[in-house]
Amino acid sequence: MTNQSAQDWLAEELAESLDEDFELEMEDAILSQEIARIYKDRHPDTLDRKTYLTGLIHLQAELIRLQDWVQHTGQKVIVLFEGRDSAGKGGVIKRITQRLNPRVVRAVALPAPSDREKTQWYFQRYIPHLPAAGEIVLFDRSWYNRAGVERVMGFASEDQVEEFFRSVPEFERMLVRSGIKVIKYWFSITDEEQQMRFLVRIHDPFKQWKLSPMDLQSRIRWEHYTKAKEDMFARTNIPEAPWYIVEGNDKKRARLNCIDHLLTLLPYEDVPQEEITLPERVFNPAYERATLPPELYVPPKY
Repeated sequence: MTNQSAQDWLAEELAESLDEDFELEMEDAILSQEIARIYKDRHPDTLDRKTYLTGLIHLQAELIRLQDWVQHTGQKVIVLFEGRDSAGKGGVIKRITQRLNPRVVRAVALPAPSDREKTQWYFQRYIPHLPAAGEIVLFDRSWYNRAGVERVMGFASEDQVEEFFRSVPEFERMLVRSGIKVIKYWFSITDEEQQMRFLVRIHDPFKQWKLSPMDLQSRIRWEHYTKAKEDMFARTNIPEAPWYIVEGNDKKRARLNCIDHLLTLLPYEDVPQEEITLPERVFNPAYERATLPPELYVPPKY
């Protein structure tokens, strides 16, 4: 490959990478013009796309360094993402994992517990998802469901909630003593911002799947969730695993701020890398490639 062809190939790869970013950033793909206008008026100081993508790509490069260090040194890391419905937890998790190795960094979003799981020790169903050496696990909601949605919606009794608050500090201290780094983020948005995001989901067919009956109930119980959140902070903000609050009204700033902060919590550094050499292909003059039947191929519609 000549230098020029290599440069052309790299330029094409970069363009394709930016296309992936653009696809992820199509947040308002089918919004009505009126909703889009209102949303823009509510966020006059939002980051422009170029500034945001430049910052994101820089942080994602650092995340790759972090990933290599975690794998090389055998670290075990848990990051919990909590917050109200539509607060932006899933968005930041997407941007963290976008360029990382899913065998090293994986996201966990558990469904509602089954009838069998409801009879288990509360933390039991989370145990299989804890990291082994050289892994980072991102929980899109976690055991703190009990302090939030389960408490507010009446899925857990006050005795169960009280037992949770007694148990969770010791549970997390036990994780830390075992060598697991526990990091907890709460994404904070205002009442008005959540209302706007729910309206976006209602009017955007690409996002309607995100809106559940539970989400709609959370609007009615806004103040109940606020009280539950305050109790949760008061009783579970421990030195071994403190809470960190991310201001989430501006999605782009929230993502960049969260990733940047996450990187400061771990003392990662460059690790030795094996030099990669592409071997020459071995040609066998006696081998003749078989002609496969056309019905095996995907139709070239595009």
